[in-house]
Amino acid sequence: MLARLLLLTLALMLSSRLFSAETEMVLDTAERYVRLQTQGLPGKVTITMGKLDTNRLPACTALEAFSPPGTRLSGKTYIGVRCLGPNIWSVLVPAQIAVTGNYVTTARSLAAGQAVQATDLTTLSGDMSSLPTGIVTDPANAIGKTLRNSLGAGQPLRSDQLLAPLVIRQGQTVRVISKGPGFAVSGEGKALNNAAVGQIAQIRMSSGQTVSGAAQADGSVEISF
Repeated sequence: MLARLLLLTLALMLSSRLFSAETEMVLDTAERYVRLQTQGLPGKVTITMGKLDTNRLPACTALEAFSPPGTRLSGKTYIGVRCLGPNIWSVLVPAQIAVTGNYVTTARSLAAGQAVQATDLTTLSGDMSSLPTGIVTDPANAIGKTLRNSLGAGQPLRSDQLLAPLVIRQGQTVRVISKGPGFAVSGEGKALNNAAVGQIAQIRMSSGQTVSGAAQADGSVEISF
């Protein structure tokens, strides 16, 4: 009788250790996935994995983590872990992902089309997990650009709300430079559209011909052959 009890105890201890090891493998796979996916985020990333009970999961020799549809790698979320063999199963691992860093907000109400100045911005530091994607983290990336839409005071600034400053405006006289191997020819024409640096500007030359080229920082247009 005593021998049976000892064998049963040993079996339970071994089973518990195996389940514990399985749980650690699943949690480790999920955490490594999160660290890899968040390594490019600005600020400090803190990851807290939740509890997981894998007692009812069959043994697994190959695990793979993934992001379930509709989830974000920030705040309270879930990380999927699937078994690739010999048994096929998947679980959702609860996780808390906090990203702490600097982000830019508006210091006052700003109107659409307004050029952003340094005094229009305030830099805050805090948890960025609940903020929308594309948050501006450096004021230098916003100063000099124009707003796509109006913003109230204290709103986090996103990169998609900013437009590069125009270097060419419709109707202005523009210098056009045509370049190719061993030659460069310049002329002047009227801009048919607005353009920021790198954008395509259409120019009507004095001959009546319409040409297209890339807007340059000095306000000229370059056509490469």
